[in-house]
Amino acid sequence: MDITVTPTVTNTSSDPMELTFDLAERQDRAEAEITTLRSDVDEVKARLDKVARAAARPTISASSSMPGEEVKGFVDGYLRRGRESEIKSISGVNPSDGGYAVPQQIDAVIARELAEISPIRSIAQVVQTGTSGYRKLVATGGTASGWVSEAAGRPETGTPNFAEIAPPTGDLYANPAASQAMLDDAGFDIESWLANEIAIEFARAEGAAFVSGTGTDQPEGFLTANTSTAEDGVRAFGSVQYIGSGDATGFDSAPDAKLIDLIHSLKAGHRQGASFVMNSSTLATVRKLKTADGAFLWQPGLVEGQPDRLLGYPVLEAEDMPDMASGEFPIAFGNFRHGYLIAEHSATKVLRDPFSNKPFVHFYATKRVGGKVLDSNAIKLLKIEA
Repeated sequence: MDITVTPTVTNTSSDPMELTFDLAERQDRAEAEITTLRSDVDEVKARLDKVARAAARPTISASSSMPGEEVKGFVDGYLRRGRESEIKSISGVNPSDGGYAVPQQIDAVIARELAEISPIRSIAQVVQTGTSGYRKLVATGGTASGWVSEAAGRPETGTPNFAEIAPPTGDLYANPAASQAMLDDAGFDIESWLANEIAIEFARAEGAAFVSGTGTDQPEGFLTANTSTAEDGVRAFGSVQYIGSGDATGFDSAPDAKLIDLIHSLKAGHRQGASFVMNSSTLATVRKLKTADGAFLWQPGLVEGQPDRLLGYPVLEAEDMPDMASGEFPIAFGNFRHGYLIAEHSATKVLRDPFSNKPFVHFYATKRVGGKVLDSNAIKLLKIEA
């Protein structure tokens, strides 16, 4: 900033020396004021630059800003020593409710482990809820419309139809134990151990429930839903369509034709993002299938990290899918993000129990999880039948 000051001098004295000193004094005062003004401007500019840099930074979530006092108090104070006075009640969960909520940082680790281990969770629609009574409305019929001329009347059209989806829920729990000597060892990473133990146990239980859960105190699996050979628009809402394999023990002489029928029984909108789901035993059989001209139906991923494909669609291995046997549904194909809903409470709770099995300390972890078929038109099954 350039500032020019032109002092005005009024000669009230006839003494030239006095005039010179007066002019010099005024110039010194002007320079001092200019210096102060520039300092103020520089300070304001520095503050604005600081604000601009802060605004340009990516937003930091609460979980990543938490690794300090809260997680340290939870791990060192509660998990290692059982000192409830050293930690706060986190996420609104009180000790009187039966435990403490796991801090978001650890809970995020568990969520990532679950997504990596639990196969259906990685492709289904997952919603976080604050209550176990989660409900979702699904439109089963669109609003009617019609054509009229410019001056004609507009008759009333039909209203859309809705159905309510209420995923059955249950308490998913894990109860890993550690000796007090392990907890006293400063080199023992209790945070990672607890997150991994809970994730593995939760994933094992989830994997079975999301596929074939009964819906009683646990999620309802997509294989538990009612099934029918009727096409979309004809079946009852919630009923999943299946295609017969053509043989009572496996595939008929044209397995590629049955798999193609399975793919195209799904509407085009759902095929974007669809995938096959089967266990490793069924996958071993499918990898050997060939077309009439000898080409394999299976296509391995050409790039590391790219999924293997069957007839152009990725294949997900879920060991809880049944083997190929008469009357079973060993292969599912669909867009599970459209077709299957997982509803879970956002907080994992942990209760430290040093009394039940001395000298071991148990960590009783619970999480409420539900699941149900959301859109039965988005999932198709292959049934082994003649």
